[in-house]
Amino acid sequence: MLVKNISILNYRNLSDVSIALSPKINCFIGSNGMGKTNLLDALYYLSFCKSAVTVSDSSNILHDAPFFMLQGSYCSDSGIDEEVSCGLKRGEKKQFKRNKKSYDRLADHIGSLPLVMISPADNELIAGGSEERRRFMDMVISQYDKEYLNSLIRYNRALVQRNVLLRGEREPDAEMLSLIEDMMVAEAHHIFNGRVAFVNELVPIFSEFHNVITGGNESVSLAFRSHMNEGDLSALLRASRADDRRVGHTTKGCHRDDLVMQLGGYAIKKEGSQGQNKSFLVALKLAQFHFLHRKGGEMPLLLLDDIFDKLDSRRVEQIVSLVSGDKFGQIFITDVNREHIDNILESIDGEYKLFEVVAGEVQQIKER
Repeated sequence: MLVKNISILNYRNLSDVSIALSPKINCFIGSNGMGKTNLLDALYYLSFCKSAVTVSDSSNILHDAPFFMLQGSYCSDSGIDEEVSCGLKRGEKKQFKRNKKSYDRLADHIGSLPLVMISPADNELIAGGSEERRRFMDMVISQYDKEYLNSLIRYNRALVQRNVLLRGEREPDAEMLSLIEDMMVAEAHHIFNGRVAFVNELVPIFSEFHNVITGGNESVSLAFRSHMNEGDLSALLRASRADDRRVGHTTKGCHRDDLVMQLGGYAIKKEGSQGQNKSFLVALKLAQFHFLHRKGGEMPLLLLDDIFDKLDSRRVEQIVSLVSGDKFGQIFITDVNREHIDNILESIDGEYKLFEVVAGEVQQIKER
């Protein structure tokens, strides 16, 4: 999959951008706050029907503008042209179209334009709570397993219902609790199996990338942790009812799963330097890229947003060498440092375009 061109109207600070893109490497330079990340976020939005930066859709509309519009022209690996567009007016529901046909459900679009983004925000995968790591697993698996996404939606709906009963003034009805718990258990098995299979397949790919980036000088591990490894979920939910009633929420289930990330046998959150953490995250996201390609067939887009800060020159060279090879497709890179970008472009043998972003305006300044 590649993007041939993208048009952006009133998205964050990008008022009117229309650019043709290189099929291989596209670099965007500019000072902080100029709109580089916003441009990548527009691509992200077209893939996932939401921003990677903000939760509220309306906050993506340029100040004082009545709407935003995104449109991308894509070409599949088999040569089929696709057009995807999204528009949002203030106070209205967003409209998503593929080849001018609206989706009945936005969930049906997820996975059709595979994309992996690496950015400074990924540090929350290490520093943040378990919900960040579950969101990572869910985002990847949902791109190739539609039933997983449906199970996740149904499980979370039942979870909300159980929590409402637990917080009620009256003692929850035992029969109603049992019905809700049965719904949770039915969906939890698909979620659990999907996550186990994902992590088992991801770990060796992750380890290989991490060894290349670091020269094999750091011992890291990645493992899946779940209450469902402790026993039957139905029994766990029944046994925890009293405690859950006391705290006002459900303490057992898939919504508490986690990815355990370690460096040298200890939690990387406590042990890792900034460079070690970033190396871990880049390896994880590159593994995600190859996992999606293997599962879905289409080559995902790869977005690298200001990722070279805090990395030594050797690690930068290894990452550039990896992503510029034929195992990766179309790549988007942002950086504030023109020297970084020039060094990257000098080290690769292939097509590229270099753009400068200034106050929301994008101009091509070089290509090969």
